[in-house]
Amino acid sequence: MERFFKSALTEREGVEQPMNVNPHPVVRKRRQLSLDEYCQGILDGDRTILSRAITMIESSNPEHLAMAQDIIERCLPHSGNSLRIGITGVPGVGKSTFIEAFGKMLTSTGHKVAVLAIDPSSERTKGSILGDKTRMETLSVDPDAYIRPSPSGSTLGGVARKTRETIVLCEAAGFDVILVETVGVGQSETVVKSMVDFFLLLMLAGAGDELQGIKRGIMEMADGLVINKADGDNKSKAVAAQAQYRAALKLFPMNESGWTVPVEVCSALEGLAIDKVWEIINQYVALTKTNGFFEKNRTEQNVNIFYNWINFTLQNRFYNNPEIQKRIEEYLPKIRNKQVSPYMAAGSLTEG
Repeated sequence: MERFFKSALTEREGVEQPMNVNPHPVVRKRRQLSLDEYCQGILDGDRTILSRAITMIESSNPEHLAMAQDIIERCLPHSGNSLRIGITGVPGVGKSTFIEAFGKMLTSTGHKVAVLAIDPSSERTKGSILGDKTRMETLSVDPDAYIRPSPSGSTLGGVARKTRETIVLCEAAGFDVILVETVGVGQSETVVKSMVDFFLLLMLAGAGDELQGIKRGIMEMADGLVINKADGDNKSKAVAAQAQYRAALKLFPMNESGWTVPVEVCSALEGLAIDKVWEIINQYVALTKTNGFFEKNRTEQNVNIFYNWINFTLQNRFYNNPEIQKRIEEYLPKIRNKQVSPYMAAGSLTEG
């Protein structure tokens, strides 16, 4: 027995490794593009340059801020020609499966689709899995589709901090349908409504009390409700839930757009009624363009971008100020030791 353990723990000689053909590898730094190269690449539909530009505007590096603003400003005149659709719903409702089926249907009819897929960030590590390209295997290799996964970071609303600016770049790159997939975390994600033309709410049937499945606040903002996973044994439950939601929506006040919110059932897995969802969206666009609400909503989106950019710029300048950083570090131990209240410390910093 003693010999057995001894032999099991004996280190044996491994396979001889070949000599490293390049003992001093050179790490090549990617060349920084000029403003003209970024903008021309985006307008030409170069996806590599588009991705680099989006990374630039998502960056928290102060050195990238000026370049990001210039890129957005240059692309702005070439944007605004797409249909912006927000897609939300509780986790597990099948958003990724629906978007893949919906996106494939759109590209098959000649549309160019950009999917801005937002993944939740960890509060502990600040990291994100960013696995939407894995979940949308077919759409991710479609030449007429572009999938950009981004972390939500600390942003409320289930959208990334720079989703609005990313939409501008994708439109300038020639994508005529922009799908914004939110993380599906609850009422706070209604902020996506402020950046899209049509807000689609995906629902589940058979997951409990249907009318408690999601809160009234987000239902009031939806332009369309779709009950997904209406297949197999779940189909009859989906139809029953459809009747319940239709009855509930009749109790809501009339939308400012003049649109009556429809409730549809579909199966993204089987491709059932996906084209019906697109038909509903087109009906909404036709109505709101006729009565002027579509343009009014787009104008409000620009106002929201204005306030959003002011808030970001002020916050960025505040936290990147060396004097502010020094004073924050001085206050933190005092706050933890209860020597000073967080309100007084924050007031002192913001008042100068």
